[in-house]
Amino acid sequence: MSEQVVPSQPTGPAPDQRPEVGVGPWEGPWPEGDHYDPELLAGGDRRNVVDRYRYWRREAIVADLDRRRHPFHVAIENWEHDFNIGSVVRTANAFAARAVHIVGRRRWNRRGAMVTDRYQHIHHHPDTASLVEWAEAHDLPLIGIDNLPGSVPLETYSLPRSCVLVFGQEGPGLSEEVRKVCTAVLSIAQFGSTRSINAGAAAAVAMHAWIRAHVFGQTV
Repeated sequence: MSEQVVPSQPTGPAPDQRPEVGVGPWEGPWPEGDHYDPELLAGGDRRNVVDRYRYWRREAIVADLDRRRHPFHVAIENWEHDFNIGSVVRTANAFAARAVHIVGRRRWNRRGAMVTDRYQHIHHHPDTASLVEWAEAHDLPLIGIDNLPGSVPLETYSLPRSCVLVFGQEGPGLSEEVRKVCTAVLSIAQFGSTRSINAGAAAAVAMHAWIRAHVFGQTV
């Protein structure tokens, strides 16, 4: 007689029992300041923002971020509607990148961005030549991130303070055209059997390496 299989039960709280994200309507006299949004003060703020920006207008959040963004940019190739782009945008927002540059197709899957694209500057370049022209005009070196033969370990490379970190799309990685125009191509140390980590994870590792080098002053 075969053993009866008992369906596993969900371990988390039921959907209607999960704690709400954010805060409810403002209690007491409303705070003063043009950066506050009357609708959010009245109805509550359930957005994906840190507590510092609760009840703030979106435009006010962007303006405040603009005063504190770091001087590195992120570029990612988008030739086949890469689903990782949303994750890259979200991470760029978390680390306060100056801007994200989409190279190739204009349309991209925004689901993974978790609405952070509303607060992050995003530019589109139809091709590699356009990105190169923009980078040269702003005196920014292109630093490719990909595990390729001849690449330099990210862990030992001194990332420039002002630069563009460039990522290829899932699967093929950096295109040959982009590789040729990069000042350097850096690899991320891996120790398992997989050939590479996905573009979203690679972007997070590289951006954090920049943060460690230039915000915390550590050697990477």
